[in-house]
Amino acid sequence: FRPKSQWFTARVNNPPSRTRIKLAYPTMGDVKKGLKLFKTKCAQCHSVNAADGHKQGPNLHGLFGRMAGTTPGYSYSTANKKSGIEWNKKALMKYLINPKKMIPGTKMVFAGLKKKQDRKDLIAYLKESTA
Repeated sequence: FRPKSQWFTARVNNPPSRTRIKLAYPTMGDVKKGLKLFKTKCAQCHSVNAADGHKQGPNLHGLFGRMAGTTPGYSYSTANKKSGIEWNKKALMKYLINPKKMIPGTKMVFAGLKKKQDRKDLIAYLKESTA
């Protein structure tokens, strides 16, 4: 079951009442759209395949649950290493709006994704492809 929005209708207890329940998690993005975004916005600097190694940016394999600035073999900025960020959906949603605002001094040259749905789609792709 994958709701199209953060709201759905459910029967609560036995009474025939209907109640709107807010989900505790945000709806997921579209993996196919995320792949397209990755190819056009990210692939020139990053790879998601473990065997590919680093490009201008670090390899993103194993991204979720990893602390920022800790991928072996990549030379991160001091700001990135000291950020204390653990990469998860919430952190990526914020980071991808404007990386330089979230981590001042980062080497990442990327203006960001302003559209929330684009960020959701990209994160859905990254979650699936970097595991």
